[in-house]
Amino acid sequence: MQRAAGDAPPKRGRTPGRQQKTKGQAGGSDSGSGLVATSAGSTVQYPPNPKPFFRGNFPLDDTGSGTAGWYLSLLCFIPVLLMLMLWAWSTNWVDSDSRSLKVRTEYWNSIIVACGFIGFWAVFFVPQFLIGFAVLLMAYGVPLGLYVQERNGRVPDASKVLTPDHIRKVVIRALARVGIRIGSEESLEAAIGPPIQFIGKSVTGRDLDESRTRQVESSRGFLAARELIYDAVLRRSTDVHLEPKDDELAVRLRIDGVMYPAEPFDRAIGDAIVNVFKVLSALDITERRRPQDGSFRAVLEDRQIDFRVATQGTRHGEKMSLRILDQANSVSKMSGLGLRKQLQEKLRGCIHQPHGLLLCCGPTGAGKSTTLYAALGDLDAYQQNIITVEDPVEYKMDNVNQIEINTKSGQSFANSLRSILRQDPDVVMIGEIRDEETANIACQAANTGHMVFSTVHANDTITALYRMLELGVEPFMIANSISAILAQRLVRRLCPDCRRAYRPKPELLKKHGLPLGKIEKFYRAPKNSEQVCPTCGGLGHRGRIGVFELLIINDRIRDLIREKAAMSTIRSEARKRGMLYMKEEGMRLVARGVTSLDELLRVVK
Repeated sequence: MQRAAGDAPPKRGRTPGRQQKTKGQAGGSDSGSGLVATSAGSTVQYPPNPKPFFRGNFPLDDTGSGTAGWYLSLLCFIPVLLMLMLWAWSTNWVDSDSRSLKVRTEYWNSIIVACGFIGFWAVFFVPQFLIGFAVLLMAYGVPLGLYVQERNGRVPDASKVLTPDHIRKVVIRALARVGIRIGSEESLEAAIGPPIQFIGKSVTGRDLDESRTRQVESSRGFLAARELIYDAVLRRSTDVHLEPKDDELAVRLRIDGVMYPAEPFDRAIGDAIVNVFKVLSALDITERRRPQDGSFRAVLEDRQIDFRVATQGTRHGEKMSLRILDQANSVSKMSGLGLRKQLQEKLRGCIHQPHGLLLCCGPTGAGKSTTLYAALGDLDAYQQNIITVEDPVEYKMDNVNQIEINTKSGQSFANSLRSILRQDPDVVMIGEIRDEETANIACQAANTGHMVFSTVHANDTITALYRMLELGVEPFMIANSISAILAQRLVRRLCPDCRRAYRPKPELLKKHGLPLGKIEKFYRAPKNSEQVCPTCGGLGHRGRIGVFELLIINDRIRDLIREKAAMSTIRSEARKRGMLYMKEEGMRLVARGVTSLDELLRVVK
């Protein structure tokens, strides 16, 4: 065949069959239609690819748009990420919880961390994801369950975790936060807030009134009030002070005799909290300037805690103080007072006398009532008729007739003493001698065959003796009735886990009359510690112990009292009989490392 003039020669290697392909066949191999051209000019048709190739978790759509990448499987990655967050939170909780409970912190931290690494290694390196994730769940759950089993064995039932009751409360609390309230009101209230229940008092202040509790359950500050009291009890507080400021209600707690600030409330919530306590105590919520006082009760972990409430108007608003009377923290035996053995035996000899007057003196908060309660606990309440007159009754004692005076109705210490002396008592405890009439009746009762315990405000034993004279009691009456005077203070104990030892200077030992060669070190509280001690919560002290001064009234001192001798003369006679001052008794505690020298000098001159 001849080619026409002007026609271009065919290209080398090109066949006429390839030039006859249709337009739809031209890009067949590129479009995925399955048409492939052969060298003979014919085509072979293959089935189309149902799933075109793409990278990542999301394919491209028909238009070529979409999201590429995401090389990790989201169905596998998200559970692993959640487990990582849960493991990190659990590790931190085990560390803080074990330190606070002293449950082998280093051991459990190592176990939890090591098992967690093993579980995550299995997830990323085991080919089958389900097997690796199962290993992760076991590595997380088994050591955590073993730790929970050990820590639950050391805490009360209300503090146990992962128990059916705890899980139920967590579920109820979680649903309540999103507006779903299930169960009864009592169970719901117990699950939402801390495990403490308030019980109001009646108007008379003697009986319980559950209707007052129901009045405040739906109030705005009820949950905050429960949390405040629960935190104060856990921190071993003896007083809670609510002090109004310009824009907030400041909170301070007295722990071991020292005030510590707590987290304040805004003014609206603070006023609501004050009203909650006033309603529980049967006080007038409309009265904010005139001082009022009342009481209520709370139940925590099957024990009853009484609260004494007092209010006072200030320029910023109404201030409230709550005294916490926790029976669990009371001292019921003489051995718990902290008296050294010789002093304890002398005091016990005075307590078991058939008649006489034992005075306990010291400032407010020195533990005088606690000492008298311990003295009553040392007596046999079954064989003796014991009657107390108190304002108010602080701690309840079995087989003891406790009378609470009521000044509003005219019942005073003196009036109550006249009546109980006709009740054939063996032992009488008077909460406090405040006036001449009470002091004279107490001395007369001691002279007529009764053993009388009482308190008086004085700085030391000799001052307490002259305080009775200043009240108008005749010297011969005091000399014949009084058996002993016990003066006391309370000093904070050093935390045994974080106290720091140091070598005292010889001049310091000589100043306080201590032997130079026998005392090698003193102890003091840590300062600016980086790690908070779980035993004391970073305070450096935990609990308090008494520092005492005991004056035994012998015949020579009785003669000096009748003669109205000078105070220095009586003190010299007492020193000859071996009486030690409170500061000297306290230095024994400092030398033993029970307290610090700074703490002793803070309390005792």
